[in-house]
Amino acid sequence: MASKKILLLGSGFVAEPCVEYLSRRPENKLTIAARRLAVAQELATGYPNATAVSLDVNDETALDAACAEHDLVISLIPYTFHAQVIKSAIKAKINVVTTSYVSPAMMAYDEAAKNAGITVMNEIGVDPGVDHLYALKTIEEVHAEGGKILSFLSYCGGLPAPEASNNPLGYKFSWSSRGVLLALKNSAKFYENGEVVEYTGEDLMNSAKPIPIYPAFAFVGYPNRDSTPYKERYNIPEAHTILRGTLRYAGFPQFVKTLVDIGFLDDAPVDFLAPSSAEIAWNDVLAKRLGSSSNSEADLIELIKEKSSIKGSEIEHIIKGIKWLGLFSTTNVHRRGNYLDTLCATLEDKMMYNKGERDMVMLQHKFEVELKDGTRQSRTSTILEYGNPEGASAMARLVGMPCGVATQLVLDGVIKKHGILAPMTSDLVEPLIKGIEAEGVVCLEEIL
Repeated sequence: MASKKILLLGSGFVAEPCVEYLSRRPENKLTIAARRLAVAQELATGYPNATAVSLDVNDETALDAACAEHDLVISLIPYTFHAQVIKSAIKAKINVVTTSYVSPAMMAYDEAAKNAGITVMNEIGVDPGVDHLYALKTIEEVHAEGGKILSFLSYCGGLPAPEASNNPLGYKFSWSSRGVLLALKNSAKFYENGEVVEYTGEDLMNSAKPIPIYPAFAFVGYPNRDSTPYKERYNIPEAHTILRGTLRYAGFPQFVKTLVDIGFLDDAPVDFLAPSSAEIAWNDVLAKRLGSSSNSEADLIELIKEKSSIKGSEIEHIIKGIKWLGLFSTTNVHRRGNYLDTLCATLEDKMMYNKGERDMVMLQHKFEVELKDGTRQSRTSTILEYGNPEGASAMARLVGMPCGVATQLVLDGVIKKHGILAPMTSDLVEPLIKGIEAEGVVCLEEIL
């Protein structure tokens, strides 16, 4: 069989499950490209059909040359670079796969991609990705039966497994905490009972509410960005409620809301937090942020209570969490230029996964359905996946493996539509579901 040459850009934590899946086919020849050669070499180790190269995607000439030598490029680098990868792929007339949402900058290449005869498959990780597949599966089944989707609620979260959720936020970081915290500043928009509801980033945590999935889990959820396009994307014009949200453990929203209230998600430059500035302790940073002349723990606690919108017994729990993080201590901070990044450095010190701990991914869609005869029912689609402490995390597997499945389907000519795509139609959804279920993904579909 003729060899298929695949260029993989990026070697972050989600890349290995993708490499593992694609390397099973001996005809697949992978080139793993990263800015730092040693990082790419580490990922390539153990895979005979993978080689490593150093590549800076900002070097357009080098990126063009690399694309020209391959049949397909997978972009697992930050989404802001995808448009330039697509541009190079169009010149080389090679296919592209990403796990990211289609941005306006990417969509701008739709016509050029069609003219070049290439497939640019996007949104095929877990969220977005696996969530789309099982949303559309049920929606298409209901429509085929002559029914209507009245309400669609979807919540997904990457979390520590319960036994590893042993800190005040009930959360741990398997990669940079900055992206997680910045996402908490996004505004949100969704349909509820036919009305558009909006929350500013500042108020997002106020929207969090309990999400009952299994009795053993104390989940809360809040809306994730703009859900309103899904009326069209999922072909459910009849739905009066459409919300896609994020799952966390109870206590997380209140803790984050207090961090917002006291200004610690601010990424504006701060002179005394510049890396070149003098050493400074956490209690002094907190005093400056709160406008206090005193850095005593008692005074700082009183000011936090004043500024926080969280009151009563909940604020006492939050104060304990802030103390656990060390923000009242005389420990010197890691100066990162602003409050957000300085806080992130401490979060990453205190809240990374320890050896032997596992993560989990929880995804549930809940559909309120009106059948052809007018009767109503609820349907759910639920995926619960735990990570392997000795191998891939659940998040890495459910992002990287579907990406590998989509890549193979493009290489095999099963997915052959041209242009900038996302898995929104049955010709894409069905083979993708078949591929991920062959890898052991189990979606429990129930009629309640």
